[in-house]
Amino acid sequence: MDETREPPSADNIARWEAPPFPASSSEYITVLAHYHRAEMGRMAGWRDRIDRTTNWAITGVAAMLSLSLSSPTSHHGILLFAIVLVQLLLLIEARRYRFFDVYRGRVRRLEKHYFAQILAPLPDQSAGWAEILGQDLRRPRFLIPLHVAMSRRLKRNYLWMFLILLLAWVLKISTPKLQEEGTARELAWSFDEVIGSAAFGPISGWIILICVAAFYCWLAYAALRPDVETVEATYGEVHV
Repeated sequence: MDETREPPSADNIARWEAPPFPASSSEYITVLAHYHRAEMGRMAGWRDRIDRTTNWAITGVAAMLSLSLSSPTSHHGILLFAIVLVQLLLLIEARRYRFFDVYRGRVRRLEKHYFAQILAPLPDQSAGWAEILGQDLRRPRFLIPLHVAMSRRLKRNYLWMFLILLLAWVLKISTPKLQEEGTARELAWSFDEVIGSAAFGPISGWIILICVAAFYCWLAYAALRPDVETVEATYGEVHV
């Protein structure tokens, strides 16, 4: 072994460490295929996280409904707690959805502007799609804000859970049979009795009712608010 050999220069080290770029069209196509597969894997991973959060919410709603309506001794606050819990899960899922939407947008851009053009060529309306994709890889950014992500997930799944919890809560506070053991009355005699049943410890029933009404008004606004237009807003009938 020649110990007098000079160490490699900085230029040689940089050249050795830098990965080579595609030198032909076949190599370029191979890189795109592997990149598409990698983005599909990332997208599928975040989609699995979204589904897990939805499953947690459904399981929690079912458990809280069973616990609250199965026994007259169960307090209606269990259903209020379930509403808060589902809202927390909606926040978590909206955050996960924003990450999923980033990778879904990249996959859709490749499929729409490259693979679709191979299978069914059309006049390309977005010739600079590769440059846009490259800029997104250099500086990744979210495509939609958090409130839009919450609105989308609310429309897809969570609105129905909130409505079920609301109906169960109204049924709980308006049915004496579900509040006191041994009572045969199915409905409350007056609205004041319902307000009294809605009380939560020292908190007046009116305050609880106003808070619940305000929260569901916000849900209605979030669900009915029109979606924003994004660079990949058109997904056809297959969407998440």
